[in-house]
Amino acid sequence: MDLEKAPEPAGGEGCLVVAIRLPVRIVVLVLVVPVRMVWDALVVAGRFLGDRVFRPVERAVLWVGRAVFVWPFVGLWRYVLVPFWRYVLVPLGAALRWLGAVLLVVPAVALYRWVLTPLGRAAVWFHARVLTPLGHGLAVCAAAVRDALLWLGRRVVVVPSVWLYRWVLTPVGHALLWCGGGLVSLGALLVTGIGGVLYWTARVLVVLPALAVWRWVLVPLGRVLGVVVREVGAALGHAWRIAGYVSLGVGRALAALFRWAVVEPARWVYRSVLTPVGHVVRDAVLRPVAEAAQIVRRVTRQTLRSVGATVRQVRSDVRRALLGDPKEPGVQGVQEVEESAAASDGGDGRFLLTKR
Repeated sequence: MDLEKAPEPAGGEGCLVVAIRLPVRIVVLVLVVPVRMVWDALVVAGRFLGDRVFRPVERAVLWVGRAVFVWPFVGLWRYVLVPFWRYVLVPLGAALRWLGAVLLVVPAVALYRWVLTPLGRAAVWFHARVLTPLGHGLAVCAAAVRDALLWLGRRVVVVPSVWLYRWVLTPVGHALLWCGGGLVSLGALLVTGIGGVLYWTARVLVVLPALAVWRWVLVPLGRVLGVVVREVGAALGHAWRIAGYVSLGVGRALAALFRWAVVEPARWVYRSVLTPVGHVVRDAVLRPVAEAAQIVRRVTRQTLRSVGATVRQVRSDVRRALLGDPKEPGVQGVQEVEESAAASDGGDGRFLLTKR
């Protein structure tokens, strides 16, 4: 007698489960890792396309659709249909309402008041004075005829029918019912016997073999298949998670390789080469060119301002030589103010007039 029990598998699982689990997980892991890596690559590509391609395209399509389908209809509604309704249809509706009231409502009211109302009152008087007494007389005659027909029908039809039902049909029905009950009992006995024979025949020939096949063949086979399917599903889950970690590590390695191979050199080139070169170009070329352009622009502006002042002075001298000095003392002052304002504005023709 052994005092120590043999160790059972963990979780109360049988040897078949333990024997199937490890090979299935290895095979499934080998099959699932490429699929998971392809899936992760497709997910990354889909996110990149969605963020960089599909979303801008969606915004552009929405803007184009709004510009093509929404804004024209809004403008049509706001600037065409609403003014047309407000300034055309509403006055036209008011005119049609007034015209309908004049042509239809007023004649209809007059017809109702002066034609239909007297005719209705005459019809009510005729009904109350003539038709009602005539109807009462016809009702009395109809009631008398009805009572006579009911009495005749009771004596000719109802009384013989009741006698025939009570003394002929009821005994015949009772006899037929008793005979039918006997025949039904006999048929039920025959059907019960035949049914019992067929039941036991089918039980022996069909049910018991099917029950044996189910109990000793299908149930064990189903249990084995259930274990296999459960282990395959669990192996797929574990392999998918492990493949996710593998794919994540591969992705991070590729990202680090891309960063050290492309991003960091580009950043170093931008920071160590392009930025100093840009500063040198800005300090040695662009800034002197900008200062020279500003000086040229300032000199040009002053030259144009001097030329404008000279032209205005010549025009004033010619006007004074042809027309003489102005008689009003305030005109010369206003002219001087205009000339000084034009000179201060750079000769662009905008004058500040001041009334005194």
